[in-house]
Amino acid sequence: MLKKRFVTILLMTVVCAYVSAQVTFAHPWQGKRVAYFGDSITDPNNKGSKTKYWNFLQSWLDITPYVYGVSGRQWNDIPRQADKLQADHGQDVDAILIFVGTNDFNAGVPIGEWWDECDTTVMAGIHKPKAMVARRQRMPQMNPDTYRGRINIALDKVKRMFPDKQIVLLTPLHRAFAEFSDSNCQPDESYQNECGEWVDAYVQSVCEAGRIWAVPVIDWNASSGLFPLHEEGLRYFAKPDTDRLHPNDAGQERLARTLMYQLLTLPCRF
Repeated sequence: MLKKRFVTILLMTVVCAYVSAQVTFAHPWQGKRVAYFGDSITDPNNKGSKTKYWNFLQSWLDITPYVYGVSGRQWNDIPRQADKLQADHGQDVDAILIFVGTNDFNAGVPIGEWWDECDTTVMAGIHKPKAMVARRQRMPQMNPDTYRGRINIALDKVKRMFPDKQIVLLTPLHRAFAEFSDSNCQPDESYQNECGEWVDAYVQSVCEAGRIWAVPVIDWNASSGLFPLHEEGLRYFAKPDTDRLHPNDAGQERLARTLMYQLLTLPCRF
């Protein structure tokens, strides 16, 4: 009897193993339609790399890319990119990735504030009859001249335009020296920008925006591993002498692999 039970258990184990082996895993973003908003690192016309991170995702996951990133653009261009997406595809998109902010830092856009606050009254009643009571109220500050104001404006619009779509924010990368012309020379991130801010504040603001606007954030600044401030890290960037800002093909592939695995934790459709 014991021998027969052992054989039965063994057969069941083999069958279960066989069935498990037949189950193929599908990435949740496989075959989806994804819009990419951003700047030069996303722009297909930027010559820092021949293949962009979204090209790799297109190849690996059969994602259909709708690309709207344009070199030099800042957070205040995201509403325009959203309008273009809607004009081109309406609601026929599954997700939107927003990767922008490094040019806001370089241009010295002030960080600003998230909220406008005021004294007001509101109807409330907790374990007592409801009545008008004095309270402080805060509303997102929509200031187009500050970084946080621009993020508020952009995400308010994108979430209203595409309320049932997955929206993901990507933090700006570490940045090092770049010189594209006599009138476009950019120091590395060890220096403050013109308004006296460190790049960290721009990265952190994107992380904070995720909590404020209920959108997931993938922190490429931390997770990509790209660090152009070390000579050893320049293998991932366009030109060691003049462009330590834009990832080359190897850098773009590293971004794509990081993104592919991070997206495993997020649904693409709802």
